[in-house]
Amino acid sequence: MRHLKSRLLLFACFLGLSTKGMAKDIRLSVLQLNIWQEGTMVPGGYQGIVDEIATIDPDFVTLSEVRNYKDTRLCDRLLASLAEKGKKYYSFFSQGSGLLSRYPITDSAVIFSENGEICKLIANVHGREVAVYSAHLDYLNYAVYLPRGYDGVTWKKMAAPCTNLDTIMASNLASKRDEGIAAFIQAADQDIRAKRLVFLGGDFNEASHLDWTASTKDLFDHHGMIVPWTCSVMLQGKGYQDSYRVKYPSPEKNPGFTFPADNKAVEVKKLAWAPDADERERIDYIYFYPDKKLQLQKSMVVGPSGSIVRNQREEEKGRDKFLLPSGTWPTDHKGVLSIFNMGL
Repeated sequence: MRHLKSRLLLFACFLGLSTKGMAKDIRLSVLQLNIWQEGTMVPGGYQGIVDEIATIDPDFVTLSEVRNYKDTRLCDRLLASLAEKGKKYYSFFSQGSGLLSRYPITDSAVIFSENGEICKLIANVHGREVAVYSAHLDYLNYAVYLPRGYDGVTWKKMAAPCTNLDTIMASNLASKRDEGIAAFIQAADQDIRAKRLVFLGGDFNEASHLDWTASTKDLFDHHGMIVPWTCSVMLQGKGYQDSYRVKYPSPEKNPGFTFPADNKAVEVKKLAWAPDADERERIDYIYFYPDKKLQLQKSMVVGPSGSIVRNQREEEKGRDKFLLPSGTWPTDHKGVLSIFNMGL
């Protein structure tokens, strides 16, 4: 018990929380995690998902790759497993993406399910309604591979990297990712009109225009490309903020890569899709809509500090802060944790 209390104290200090005033502050934390086929790709993966959520204890969890294998309901299983650890969460049935909430859910819906899934919940947090969306967007036409010399549909190596912006953007638009984000924007407009706080977490399977800039055009196998990636441009145009880039605006100093993660329990060849390229990318995000009573406190990468680069395990050398795994890391992605302060 002493060890557990010490660990929780260290965790609180890491997050920058005042242990003296924790009970007085209203903190909202959101964890985005792609769980790689419900953890089935990693030995002990399911329990790893449970352990990570229980350790981090976020208020909301946005999950990607919910499959409900063998007619089971993953989120129901997670609720039961978390309850065994003394953690009370609420959820509802969904497929593809999923949501967990420490606050009772007053409404839920699936708003998009066409080559990708987006679901939402509404919860009452100390008298303020909060809308949380979870997105797992279309993985096909993965256009970030084109400048790296790989086809984003077949995953095969090409004769040369594609550096034609029109070709890259046309491939990107052939996916259903932009349709998914358009559906989110339309649904969330109603939440904003209803004065709800709005959060969007997800695996977008798409890079951000905030990462493919002049400062990174010659890094990470971008091959000189500056790319206005569609979904991030759409969200920024509607006023949404990318929590990680708000805290760390430099993609060169803080790339924040979330894929592919160096999972030591898995062979490298199962983690890399473009083995001859530097395929590192930030494709997992937590967005929020600005509100005068909402302040972003912290954002960090959750998971291993290493990535896969050209089919090799490699430690990251940037300035990103990592909340390292507490045990078995269950996935080939890294997660994102963002912590907010909500004023009453």
